[in-house]
Amino acid sequence: MNKLTVTFVIPNWNGKTLLEQHILSVIAASGNSEIIVVDDGSIDDSVAFLKHHYPKIKIIEKKNHEGYASTVNAGVLIAQGDIVVLLNTDIEPEKYFLKPLLSHFSDPNVFAVGCMDKSMENGKVVLRGRGIGRWDKGFYIHKRGEVDKTDTTWVSGGSGAFRRSMWNELGGMDEIFDPFYWEDIDLSYRATKKGYEVIFEPKSIVRHYHEEGNIKKEFTKEEIERIAFRNQYIFVWKHASGLQFLLHLLWNPLRLLKDMRSADKSMLRGFVLALPLFPSILLKRIGIIS
Repeated sequence: MNKLTVTFVIPNWNGKTLLEQHILSVIAASGNSEIIVVDDGSIDDSVAFLKHHYPKIKIIEKKNHEGYASTVNAGVLIAQGDIVVLLNTDIEPEKYFLKPLLSHFSDPNVFAVGCMDKSMENGKVVLRGRGIGRWDKGFYIHKRGEVDKTDTTWVSGGSGAFRRSMWNELGGMDEIFDPFYWEDIDLSYRATKKGYEVIFEPKSIVRHYHEEGNIKKEFTKEEIERIAFRNQYIFVWKHASGLQFLLHLLWNPLRLLKDMRSADKSMLRGFVLALPLFPSILLKRIGIIS
């Protein structure tokens, strides 16, 4: 097997401070690989900072802020590497994190490999990177998995490696999930449905300064929860099997009634945001539109 080439793709939105803190670690860990930063309509001089200090980094400048999936897709579109490594701006990779990731791609059936994410949360380190997902009464439930195994339901778009040829075959991330969340779960789910493998690699370590990321800075907790529920509904409507879809239709009214009694009503508001997309998703499911 020929030596695999690598492209790093970093989505950025108003992340100048984070780039100042972490871009040198990315360069040190890249092994002279291609690095692409896709700027999602920033207004904080991120692009000027990169152009002045790191002229070798390729930059894609989007005029308007759209969201995560469309920003990552724009970077992968021009990537030259066999393997695309996605890193968020709040991620700091350890220097030798790349080799364990790439070792798995000797298996031609591997689509994606995720990193051990040392997430800094409320002054503590939480080990993340392995995910568990399951269908329950017509809803898809996902959660953090313990990091003592290598199987995973999805590979995080915030710190993971993806085989570019398979990415292109799958059509990349679905931009219906913009501005953020569930796009990487959706991509991994589609990959595994085609028989490709997604893997968690605990020896590939990154530090994730989660609380410094721009989602938490630019959106309120309530807005984040609404968007997350919206995208959970979209995922379910896209992927639920016939039985799970029926269970979803039966159980969802009960979930919404329960949520109506809560203080924030995040699920109900997410459902309302997703509802206009239901007809087109349903038509795609039955093959009337592509």
